[in-house]
Amino acid sequence: MEERKQILESYIPLAKSTAKMFGHHCEIVIHDLTNPQASVIFTINSHVTSREVGQSFDHLVTTVLQSKDFKEDHLAGYTFVTEDKRTIRSSTTLIRDFKEKVIGAFCINFDVEALLQMQQFMNTFLPTAVPVEEKEEKPSPEIKNVEEIVDSLINQIIQNSAHPAMKRHEKVELIRFMDKKGIFSMKGSIDKVADSLGISKVTVYSYLDEIKNKSR
Repeated sequence: MEERKQILESYIPLAKSTAKMFGHHCEIVIHDLTNPQASVIFTINSHVTSREVGQSFDHLVTTVLQSKDFKEDHLAGYTFVTEDKRTIRSSTTLIRDFKEKVIGAFCINFDVEALLQMQQFMNTFLPTAVPVEEKEEKPSPEIKNVEEIVDSLINQIIQNSAHPAMKRHEKVELIRFMDKKGIFSMKGSIDKVADSLGISKVTVYSYLDEIKNKSR
Protein backbone atom coordinates (compact mmCIF):
# COMPACT_ATOMS: atom_id res chain seq x y z
CA MET A 1 0.00 0.00 0.00
CA GLU A 2 2.83 2.40 0.86
CA GLU A 3 4.52 1.71 -2.48
CA ARG A 4 1.26 2.40 -4.38
CA LYS A 5 0.74 5.63 -2.48
CA GLN A 6 4.28 6.79 -3.25
CA ILE A 7 3.90 6.04 -6.94
CA LEU A 8 0.60 7.92 -7.22
CA GLU A 9 1.80 10.89 -5.16
CA SER A 10 4.92 11.15 -7.35
CA TYR A 11 2.59 12.41 -10.12
CA ILE A 12 1.38 15.40 -8.07
CA PRO A 13 4.29 17.72 -9.10
CA LEU A 14 3.57 16.87 -12.75
CA ALA A 15 -0.12 17.66 -12.17
CA LYS A 16 0.71 21.02 -10.62
CA SER A 17 3.19 22.03 -13.32
CA THR A 18 0.81 20.98 -16.14
CA ALA A 19 -2.06 22.97 -14.63
CA LYS A 20 0.17 25.99 -14.10
CA MET A 21 1.45 25.85 -17.68
CA PHE A 22 -1.98 25.60 -19.32
CA GLY A 23 -3.81 27.85 -16.91
CA HIS A 24 -7.17 28.23 -15.23
CA HIS A 25 -9.11 26.14 -17.77
CA CYS A 26 -6.91 23.06 -17.28
CA GLU A 27 -7.91 20.58 -14.59
CA ILE A 28 -5.74 17.65 -13.51
CA VAL A 29 -7.17 14.65 -11.65
CA ILE A 30 -5.22 11.72 -10.21
CA HIS A 31 -7.14 8.50 -9.51
CA ASP A 32 -6.30 5.56 -7.27
CA LEU A 33 -7.98 2.72 -9.18
CA THR A 34 -7.42 0.26 -6.35
CA ASN A 35 -10.20 2.17 -4.60
CA PRO A 36 -12.74 2.61 -7.44
CA GLN A 37 -15.63 3.89 -5.30
CA ALA A 38 -13.54 6.86 -4.12
CA SER A 39 -10.75 6.93 -6.67
CA VAL A 40 -9.99 10.68 -6.84
CA ILE A 41 -7.00 11.42 -4.57
CA PHE A 42 -5.85 14.76 -6.04
CA THR A 43 -7.30 17.57 -8.14
CA ILE A 44 -6.18 21.01 -9.24
CA ASN A 45 -8.46 23.55 -10.96
CA SER A 46 -11.37 21.33 -9.98
CA HIS A 47 -13.89 24.00 -11.05
CA VAL A 48 -13.52 22.72 -14.63
CA THR A 49 -15.56 19.54 -14.04
CA SER A 50 -16.28 19.87 -10.30
CA ARG A 51 -14.15 16.84 -9.51
CA GLU A 52 -13.48 16.46 -5.79
CA VAL A 53 -11.23 14.21 -3.73
CA GLY A 54 -13.17 11.12 -2.69
CA GLN A 55 -15.33 10.94 -5.81
CA SER A 56 -15.26 8.04 -8.28
CA PHE A 57 -14.04 7.89 -11.86
CA ASP A 58 -16.19 8.70 -14.91
CA HIS A 59 -15.73 7.79 -18.61
CA LEU A 60 -12.90 5.36 -17.84
CA VAL A 61 -14.53 2.15 -19.06
CA THR A 62 -17.03 3.35 -21.66
CA THR A 63 -14.99 6.15 -23.25
CA VAL A 64 -11.32 5.41 -22.57
CA LEU A 65 -10.80 1.66 -22.33
CA GLN A 66 -13.27 0.79 -25.10
CA SER A 67 -12.00 3.39 -27.57
CA LYS A 68 -10.29 2.08 -30.72
CA ASP A 69 -7.62 4.72 -30.09
CA PHE A 70 -6.76 3.50 -26.58
CA LYS A 71 -3.21 2.21 -26.99
CA GLU A 72 -0.06 2.10 -24.88
CA ASP A 73 -2.07 2.86 -21.73
CA HIS A 74 -3.41 6.23 -22.85
CA LEU A 75 -6.17 8.00 -24.77
CA ALA A 76 -5.65 11.61 -25.81
CA GLY A 77 -8.08 14.23 -27.07
CA TYR A 78 -11.48 12.68 -26.37
CA THR A 79 -14.35 14.99 -25.45
CA PHE A 80 -17.38 14.99 -23.20
CA VAL A 81 -20.00 17.56 -22.20
CA THR A 82 -20.60 18.73 -18.62
CA GLU A 83 -24.02 19.09 -17.02
CA ASP A 84 -23.92 22.83 -17.75
CA LYS A 85 -23.27 22.07 -21.45
CA ARG A 86 -19.56 22.94 -21.64
CA THR A 87 -17.30 20.85 -23.90
CA ILE A 88 -14.27 19.33 -22.19
CA ARG A 89 -11.32 17.90 -24.11
CA SER A 90 -9.53 15.23 -22.11
CA SER A 91 -6.63 12.84 -21.97
CA THR A 92 -6.23 9.85 -19.66
CA THR A 93 -3.02 7.96 -18.97
CA LEU A 94 -2.97 4.82 -16.84
CA ILE A 95 -0.46 4.51 -14.00
CA ARG A 96 1.15 1.13 -13.26
CA ASP A 97 3.17 -0.08 -10.31
CA PHE A 98 6.55 -1.80 -10.54
CA LYS A 99 4.81 -5.13 -11.22
CA GLU A 100 3.00 -3.63 -14.22
CA LYS A 101 -0.38 -3.71 -12.46
CA VAL A 102 -2.69 -0.75 -13.19
CA ILE A 103 -3.11 1.22 -9.97
CA GLY A 104 -4.19 4.67 -11.12
CA ALA A 105 -4.95 7.19 -13.82
CA PHE A 106 -3.64 10.67 -14.63
CA CYS A 107 -6.36 12.77 -16.29
CA ILE A 108 -6.18 16.16 -17.98
CA ASN A 109 -9.49 17.97 -18.56
CA PHE A 110 -9.42 21.19 -20.59
CA ASP A 111 -12.44 23.47 -20.94
CA VAL A 112 -12.50 24.33 -24.66
CA GLU A 113 -15.91 26.07 -24.70
CA ALA A 114 -14.41 29.52 -25.27
CA LEU A 115 -12.25 28.17 -28.10
CA LEU A 116 -15.28 26.55 -29.75
CA GLN A 117 -17.20 29.82 -29.59
CA MET A 118 -14.21 31.61 -31.14
CA GLN A 119 -14.06 28.96 -33.86
CA GLN A 120 -17.75 29.43 -34.64
CA PHE A 121 -17.18 33.18 -34.85
CA MET A 122 -14.21 32.73 -37.22
CA ASN A 123 -16.13 30.27 -39.38
CA THR A 124 -18.67 33.02 -40.06
CA PHE A 125 -16.00 35.03 -41.91
CA LEU A 126 -13.60 32.40 -43.27
CA PRO A 127 -14.20 30.09 -46.26
CA THR A 128 -15.38 26.62 -45.36
CA ALA A 129 -12.71 24.00 -46.01
CA VAL A 130 -13.63 20.99 -48.12
CA PRO A 131 -13.52 17.97 -45.80
CA VAL A 132 -10.89 15.37 -46.57
CA GLU A 133 -12.32 11.90 -46.89
CA GLU A 134 -10.81 9.66 -44.25
CA LYS A 135 -10.23 5.95 -44.63
CA GLU A 136 -12.28 3.88 -42.26
CA GLU A 137 -10.11 2.25 -39.63
CA LYS A 138 -11.00 -1.02 -38.02
CA PRO A 139 -11.26 -0.82 -34.23
CA SER A 140 -8.15 -2.27 -32.63
CA PRO A 141 -8.30 -1.76 -28.86
CA GLU A 142 -5.89 -3.78 -26.76
CA ILE A 143 -8.64 -6.23 -25.77
CA LYS A 144 -6.66 -8.42 -23.40
CA ASN A 145 -5.19 -5.42 -21.62
CA VAL A 146 -8.62 -3.81 -21.27
CA GLU A 147 -10.21 -7.00 -19.93
CA GLU A 148 -7.48 -7.30 -17.31
CA ILE A 149 -8.05 -3.72 -16.17
CA VAL A 150 -11.82 -4.16 -15.94
CA ASP A 151 -11.38 -7.49 -14.11
CA SER A 152 -9.17 -5.68 -11.62
CA LEU A 153 -11.79 -2.94 -11.18
CA ILE A 154 -14.51 -5.53 -10.56
CA ASN A 155 -12.35 -7.31 -7.99
CA GLN A 156 -11.50 -4.06 -6.20
CA ILE A 157 -15.08 -2.77 -6.18
CA ILE A 158 -16.45 -6.00 -4.72
CA GLN A 159 -13.52 -6.48 -2.36
CA ASN A 160 -14.10 -2.99 -0.94
CA SER A 161 -17.81 -3.62 -0.27
CA ALA A 162 -18.69 -7.31 -0.07
CA HIS A 163 -18.99 -9.07 3.29
CA PRO A 164 -20.53 -12.39 4.48
CA ALA A 165 -23.69 -10.75 5.85
CA MET A 166 -24.25 -8.59 2.77
CA LYS A 167 -27.93 -7.71 2.33
CA ARG A 168 -29.85 -7.77 -0.94
CA HIS A 169 -30.15 -3.98 -1.13
CA GLU A 170 -26.38 -3.65 -0.66
CA LYS A 171 -25.79 -5.96 -3.61
CA VAL A 172 -28.26 -3.96 -5.70
CA GLU A 173 -26.45 -0.72 -4.85
CA LEU A 174 -23.09 -2.29 -5.71
CA ILE A 175 -24.41 -3.43 -9.08
CA ARG A 176 -25.98 0.02 -9.62
CA PHE A 177 -22.53 1.58 -9.11
CA MET A 178 -20.88 -0.82 -11.57
CA ASP A 179 -23.66 -0.29 -14.12
CA LYS A 180 -23.25 3.49 -13.85
CA LYS A 181 -19.51 3.17 -14.43
CA GLY A 182 -19.99 1.07 -17.57
CA ILE A 183 -18.61 -2.17 -16.15
CA PHE A 184 -21.41 -4.24 -17.67
CA SER A 185 -20.68 -2.95 -21.17
CA MET A 186 -17.68 -5.29 -21.15
CA LYS A 187 -18.15 -8.83 -22.44
CA GLY A 188 -18.18 -11.44 -19.66
CA SER A 189 -18.56 -8.92 -16.84
CA ILE A 190 -21.96 -10.30 -15.76
CA ASP A 191 -20.40 -13.75 -15.14
CA LYS A 192 -17.46 -12.28 -13.24
CA VAL A 193 -19.65 -10.13 -10.99
CA ALA A 194 -22.03 -13.03 -10.34
CA ASP A 195 -19.16 -15.35 -9.37
CA SER A 196 -17.54 -12.73 -7.14
CA LEU A 197 -20.81 -11.97 -5.32
CA GLY A 198 -21.80 -15.63 -5.07
CA ILE A 199 -25.06 -15.14 -6.96
CA SER A 200 -26.40 -16.36 -10.30
CA LYS A 201 -26.27 -14.51 -13.61
CA VAL A 202 -30.08 -14.46 -13.55
CA THR A 203 -29.97 -12.61 -10.23
CA VAL A 204 -27.56 -10.00 -11.62
CA TYR A 205 -29.85 -9.46 -14.62
CA SER A 206 -32.87 -9.12 -12.31
CA TYR A 207 -31.03 -6.51 -10.23
CA LEU A 208 -30.14 -4.59 -13.40
CA ASP A 209 -33.79 -4.70 -14.54
CA GLU A 210 -34.85 -3.42 -11.14
CA ILE A 211 -32.33 -0.57 -11.32
CA LYS A 212 -33.46 0.43 -14.83
CA ASN A 213 -37.14 0.32 -13.87
CA LYS A 214 -36.53 2.59 -10.87
CA SER A 215 -34.65 5.10 -13.01
CA ARG A 216 -37.55 5.58 -15.43
